[in-house]
Amino acid sequence: MEAVRHVISSREGKNAGEILLDLLANPFGSQLQQNSVFAALGSSLGITAAIAICFSFLRPYNSVVYAPKLKHADEKHAPPRLGKGVFAWVSPLWSTSEKEMVDLVGMDATIFLRFTRMCRNIFVVLTILYCSILIPINWKYTDAYTAANDKDKDAWLYRITPRNVWADAHWATVVVAWVSTTVVCVFLWLNYRKVTQLRRDYYNSEEYQRSLHGRTLMVTDIPKKFSSDEGIARIIDGVVPSSSFSRTAIARDVKILPELIEQHGKTVRKLEKVLAKYLKDPQNLPPVRPTCLPSKKDPSWASYPKGQKLDAIDYLTQRIKSLELEIKEVRQRIDKRGSMPYGFASYSEISEAHAIAYTCRKKRPHGAIIRLAPRPNDIIWENMPLSSGVRSTKRWWNNLWITILTFLWIVPNAFIAIFVVNLSNIGNVWPAFKISLAANPGFWSLVQGIASPALISLVYLLLPIIFRRMSMNGGDQTKTGRERHVVAKLYAFFVFNNLFVTSVFGALWTFVSKVINITGETGDAWKAIYEVDVGATVFAALCQVSPFWVAWLLQRQLGAAVDLAQLWTLLYSSIIRKFSSPTPRELIELTAPPPFDYASYYNYFLFYSTVALCYGPIQPLVLPAAALYFCIDVALKKYLLLYIFITKTESGGMFWRVLFNRFLFGSFMATLVFFLVTWVRGDGRHYHAYAVAPLPVLLVIFKIICKVSFDDKIEYQSTRFTRQQQVETGLNVKEQSMRNDRLAARFGHPALYKPLITPMVHAKAQNVLASVYHGRLSDGRGAGGGDEMSVSGYSDTIAMDAMLSGKAGKVSPTLPGFEVVPESRLDFEFYKNRGEFGEDHGGGNLYGAAEIDRPDTPSTFAGKSDSRPGTPQGGMGFGHGRRMNAPYAESSSGPSYPPQQGGYPSPSYGPPTDVPPRSRTPLYNLGNDSGTNLMVGAALMPVSSTPEYANSPYSQGSTRDRAYDGTSGGPTIPPGILGGGPRGYGNLPQADTDYVQTPPNQDPTQYDYFRGPRRREHRDGSSGGGIGSATRSGGHVWGGN
Repeated sequence: MEAVRHVISSREGKNAGEILLDLLANPFGSQLQQNSVFAALGSSLGITAAIAICFSFLRPYNSVVYAPKLKHADEKHAPPRLGKGVFAWVSPLWSTSEKEMVDLVGMDATIFLRFTRMCRNIFVVLTILYCSILIPINWKYTDAYTAANDKDKDAWLYRITPRNVWADAHWATVVVAWVSTTVVCVFLWLNYRKVTQLRRDYYNSEEYQRSLHGRTLMVTDIPKKFSSDEGIARIIDGVVPSSSFSRTAIARDVKILPELIEQHGKTVRKLEKVLAKYLKDPQNLPPVRPTCLPSKKDPSWASYPKGQKLDAIDYLTQRIKSLELEIKEVRQRIDKRGSMPYGFASYSEISEAHAIAYTCRKKRPHGAIIRLAPRPNDIIWENMPLSSGVRSTKRWWNNLWITILTFLWIVPNAFIAIFVVNLSNIGNVWPAFKISLAANPGFWSLVQGIASPALISLVYLLLPIIFRRMSMNGGDQTKTGRERHVVAKLYAFFVFNNLFVTSVFGALWTFVSKVINITGETGDAWKAIYEVDVGATVFAALCQVSPFWVAWLLQRQLGAAVDLAQLWTLLYSSIIRKFSSPTPRELIELTAPPPFDYASYYNYFLFYSTVALCYGPIQPLVLPAAALYFCIDVALKKYLLLYIFITKTESGGMFWRVLFNRFLFGSFMATLVFFLVTWVRGDGRHYHAYAVAPLPVLLVIFKIICKVSFDDKIEYQSTRFTRQQQVETGLNVKEQSMRNDRLAARFGHPALYKPLITPMVHAKAQNVLASVYHGRLSDGRGAGGGDEMSVSGYSDTIAMDAMLSGKAGKVSPTLPGFEVVPESRLDFEFYKNRGEFGEDHGGGNLYGAAEIDRPDTPSTFAGKSDSRPGTPQGGMGFGHGRRMNAPYAESSSGPSYPPQQGGYPSPSYGPPTDVPPRSRTPLYNLGNDSGTNLMVGAALMPVSSTPEYANSPYSQGSTRDRAYDGTSGGPTIPPGILGGGPRGYGNLPQADTDYVQTPPNQDPTQYDYFRGPRRREHRDGSSGGGIGSATRSGGHVWGGN
């Protein structure tokens, strides 16, 4: 209170407006008097150590929160086992190498840890350099008279700054500027080279070599006349005419499917929430049933009386019924006629795909953009159809709004710095609050201690969300690309508002006020500007505010400790379980590994680094504060990424260039501060400043050298492609691989394949559910999953009660349309391979399933997804080789080939007798299925082999033809309605044996795309490679240097 009374008494003669102007001129003045660097250091390290010790004791008994990946990850990705000892978590952090980290946590997490280590090493070296040179020089050569008359309470903090150091003493500053810049560049170069090596190893890894996206190109902005499978091949062939045959797939118009599926998911979750609250105590139900307002997106919304609430359970179940029917109908209407301006082209060799992407990187053939395809789960599908002009417009508006937000935030940021950080300043301009503050000092001290960090933390949490939403509206086509843009925009926002405004705002305010006063006296504005000396004013302001940044960086340790202890997770989980009615889905999600927010953490690290680099020449103590933070955080973040957090969407380490550029920008800003110090405090001839002047230019040259040396090696596996001589017997290996790719399915819009979620209810409410539920939904994940169960009870089959699993003849007590979850299964472990749970919590390779959002395709069928399907297998017949009326007859002795038109065979229907060069591709002789033969190219009836004759898919004749004409001895496959699921709508089989090359007893996800040539075996053991065997040789070399 003494400090508050001192401030109040010193300003009694001023009105509120004058006091406010004084506070704006020096917003951190009173705070700097109250805080001590030693107090900040002691409290930060003390609390961090206490939290770490508490974590060490709690960790062995709460593995759900502190080691979820240890439980859920598969054998390949499981982190090292942890003992029950108090500090058993420390040893794996030392013993796990970077190479092992790539396999355990992925490239993105490995690059994150490498960047953190780089920051630690840089600031440790700079700490030694600055503290051993600048601090002694500044302390010794500080002007004695000025130091003796320094009225600052913490004069020793200012004595180690160059505020009172003049002339030739600043040659030491010049030396430190050059050496520190060299140190930063050396570390950046070494890490750039290491990241390049990590990327090369990543390209050569088994996971990438077996991936489909690694050898696939994404083509966007396709003109209308090229919007077909053949058109994609024509576009690529125009740039690289000597390339091999590619498997192409144009995107299809999914209409309103994504919106319908989103509405369905929200409605299901809302129904689950209503039931969870209503059935919280099944033995004592509330007397009134829950109600809700009808959804405005409901087509029948206008028919309901305005403002009238409906029975929530009945309305939501009926809404789900109608959405399921509409989704099914829309999926059935989608065919090959509605194409979109983007598509994909897959090659049999990764090096060829990368070489084509490299060749096309600066070209736009026919206005199209050709680049490497991202992972399917990385694509933002709603932005894919946007043209380049629309995306540019969206980006322009997005940048404009972000700029406006950045400048508008200056005012609240200044007021937070003045009033929230120190509540006594509010009393200075508000007399009534001053009385309350004096009467209740303990209460307001508590409010200030909680409100200030809580409000600032809330801002830091909301900003990434806001910027992420704005970036998504800006037209980003990939999630990882959006995250990189979020990092860039957040960094610019923080540097401007939290560094530039905070540091220079008071100086500029003082400068403007002095200029106005002098201009009013003399009437000459230019003379006033010259007399005030803006450089000296800014330099004095930086020295004045520098102790604040030392204390601020020391307090960052608390954030790292809170992350390790997972305090927010524990608090949120406890509140949800004790004070609300969580649904089974919410309880399951609470046990899942949380995703790591790379954008936020990268922004924090880059901002801390920029603050330390910029204030190092002014206040050398910021460097040991930053070094201490990174030394602690390297270990803590390694544990978090090993055992707790997962990477939601893997980019393969593509964040590095964003980090490199921002760190280099921080070093660039540091050289400008060095220039300012030597210009203001050097001799009158400014030799010291001129000696520092080349550094910014050299940093720009260094950036260009790094770009030329490493960027292409990071982004592309190869820039040149040489087709080696190879002999291919029987069905061409490349075409065979392409058929098995199912490119259209793997890179098809998720709305075509995404399973519809089923409402979950707790098992304790199972017996009561039938009495409160008046409708009927589908049987969801019941056995079979046939059509009568997936269209909400509407079917031409007889609806029967479901049997109890494992007990024939016993009726299942489960109500159709719901999934009953017992207490023992409220764990993510039982649902980690479901797309609805796994897509937000690292589903896919982490848990042993290659893809989780493509049911009934080769990538997910082996994962035994029990999510309800909604579309037929193979992507509604969009892939090549699945035409209902094939242009040739099939027989048991193998395929025969139709007469060729134009002299070239079609690679889609059989092995060619001779393979022409790419410059005369047979694709150009095919009909355009997007515009002609619509009945032939329409979506197919799902047909497949049945277990009775699936044992010899290669030796039997045309199973499909025999099934249709009824002449085969095996069971006849009825051409029923389209649908999804392992057996399809109406219990129809889905696999097409004539075009699926993978044997039925082989796991489709384990297909080897790069196996050697194989001969097709007949029942008699003979090879079928005599007809159509081909020898391809060539020495085509193309691509970059």
